[in-house]
Amino acid sequence: MSGTKPFISIVSPVYQAEQIIEELVKRISTNLQALTNRFEIILVDDGSHDKSWEVIEEQCKENPHIIGIELTRNFGQHSAISAGIETAKGEWVVVMDCDLQDRPEEIPALYDKAQEGYDIVFASRSNRQDTFFKRLFSKLFYKVLSFLTGAKYDNTVANFGIFHRRVIDCVVLMQEKIRFFPAMIHWVGFSKATISVEHGKRLEGKSSYNFKKQLQLAVDIMLAYSNKPLKMIIGLGIFVSFIAFVFGFVIIYRALLGIVPVSGYASLIVSIAFFSGVMISVLGVIGLYIGKIFEGIKDRPIYLIREKKNAGNQTDPV
Repeated sequence: MSGTKPFISIVSPVYQAEQIIEELVKRISTNLQALTNRFEIILVDDGSHDKSWEVIEEQCKENPHIIGIELTRNFGQHSAISAGIETAKGEWVVVMDCDLQDRPEEIPALYDKAQEGYDIVFASRSNRQDTFFKRLFSKLFYKVLSFLTGAKYDNTVANFGIFHRRVIDCVVLMQEKIRFFPAMIHWVGFSKATISVEHGKRLEGKSSYNFKKQLQLAVDIMLAYSNKPLKMIIGLGIFVSFIAFVFGFVIIYRALLGIVPVSGYASLIVSIAFFSGVMISVLGVIGLYIGKIFEGIKDRPIYLIREKKNAGNQTDPV
């Protein structure tokens, strides 16, 4: 592809996938050949501990269409996607997971839908091949995220989709430290469409996203993309103050009537415990936001590249 700008770029973050990469490249290449021979496949190794990078290096030697990027450590899936899209040169960019649950066979359908005049086409996963608890957590997460951000998110839609160059250029401009690719795509606007695709079974191994990682990611994303928790705290404070005012009014009214009961130990402890819990919760939420501000002002790179293959010798952090 020397001297020829690719028409379609495929970006796939890779983690612990040494047994999958070869099949992934084969199926992507087969399905892209029907569209164009001007394509590139960008595989971003996100600090894998297996031989994923060695396999990517071999694929780069055998196929000039493949670009390999090795990050210095595990920065997270969405940071790895950022590394890929900032390297991508295609007029159209497809982002997909490496585990083949995002099926390469769906890429032509995504492209065909985009040709109807859409800048963004999302893949909606019908009949998801995930565990019950993962589907449940995903559904709850997107409902809460939709409530907090005011934007409508579909739990059947993740990273898989095709995006025009102008969309990717806008996303690249967004340099916030907490990355969540679907939310960034929603924020930039442009014309959108969604098509239903078949969700494949994971070819090998199991997802690296355990419940703890999913919960941490969910908290980070909600804090990064919404200030509604702070507004809810204000509402809670007003509500508690109103209850306290009504309670105080009742006490004064009873005192004027000469009804002054001796304060009981139980009611005192309950009141102290309730208001202490409210204050601790409020301080906790504020503390989380302050922590994210602290992370942001350090202005560290989103990711660091150790090595690139088939994409020049640039290894500068971005």
